[in-house]
Amino acid sequence: MKQTLIEKVISNKVGKSVYANDTIFSPIDLVMGTDATTPLTIEIFNELGLEYVVNPHRIVLVNDHFAPTKDVASANFALMLKEFARKQKIENYFEIGRSGICHVLLPEKGFIKPYDIVVGGDSHTCTYGGLSAFSTGIGSTDMACVWATGKLWFKVPDTIKVVFSGELSEGVYAKDLVLYLIGKLGINGANYDMLEFDGELIHNLDISSRLTLCNMVVEMGAKAGIINVDSVTEQYFQEKSINLEYTYLHSDDGARYKKTIEVDVSRIEPIIACPFSPGNTKPAKELANQKIDQVVIGSCTNGRIEDFRIAHKYLKDNEVHHDVKLIVIPGSQEVLKQMEEESILLDFIKCGALISPPTCGPCMGGHMGVLGNNEVGLFTTNRNFIGRNGDPSSQVYLCNPAIAAYSALKGSIQIPES
Repeated sequence: MKQTLIEKVISNKVGKSVYANDTIFSPIDLVMGTDATTPLTIEIFNELGLEYVVNPHRIVLVNDHFAPTKDVASANFALMLKEFARKQKIENYFEIGRSGICHVLLPEKGFIKPYDIVVGGDSHTCTYGGLSAFSTGIGSTDMACVWATGKLWFKVPDTIKVVFSGELSEGVYAKDLVLYLIGKLGINGANYDMLEFDGELIHNLDISSRLTLCNMVVEMGAKAGIINVDSVTEQYFQEKSINLEYTYLHSDDGARYKKTIEVDVSRIEPIIACPFSPGNTKPAKELANQKIDQVVIGSCTNGRIEDFRIAHKYLKDNEVHHDVKLIVIPGSQEVLKQMEEESILLDFIKCGALISPPTCGPCMGGHMGVLGNNEVGLFTTNRNFIGRNGDPSSQVYLCNPAIAAYSALKGSIQIPES
């Protein structure tokens, strides 16, 4: 029987042929936890009477959501993470100053490999599909079970195939592609499905764009997204001096897909998600002149060096509007270092941007840029639910880094002219 890519990935891991809707128990290659959710997992692990994890070398713990800690409660969460890592001999523990936003850090450090099965205590763990892994977010109880057994159960997802053809117009980026798709499918349009991205455009996207695309599939309800290995993937690992050892997998001709969506990307224009849903999308031109109070450029969606190069094009030699707060959040210490080496960092400081340490803070309404009463934010993040980013009366619009940077200069939502 013909198989899709994800059916082959899981079959290869469990040692038998599986198909959509089968329930399986699979080995896990990597499990990631953050300071926001791992403390609860630790409590569950202890309540179950468990003493030691089975595969400490397959666990990565990252301080990012409340980093640096904002109060005593978050400081104690971080302390729990540190003490657990020490007790369990988890070497891949990342403290602030050597850390980053988890979904920027893990690919950067070479933890993600093609066809791995990766789980994490964060819903945007699906990001790693950009490097051909089956990766998905899990809850704290499931994470405790992975720590204890090295395995986890799944229902093999159905696959929706998305074929992107054509070339992107000027000013259109991966963020616009995924916002377009969310608007088309809706926030429940791919519940528990796998999105398999293919087509002419995909093979021309860099890894940063692929990670952005896969990052937001969860906003359609998807279990995960995946882009198969190609020459771009292999070059990415070569540049990191990582020797890939894998057997190439691909969907069979005639494999059963839940449905296939074909998109000519040349028809897509810059897209903005309006309050209060990533699915409430409109062409960016329809939002022109919407006044804004704060701009955030960063997050696990758009916090890589490629994103800041885009923003730099508009911010260099300019000045942030006097009514706007611009917060720039590098996705990791390495990204911050690259920004400094390329003089991007200095130019951002000169233009009036505030440079934050790597953190999820304003994206999840934790700190480092929470919105006040009736404030309007323009963020390159992935969610804009009511009250998520600050006071319930505040509003957040989601966009690509170019629009965010240019709008910060103008004081209202504006589309760059070039």
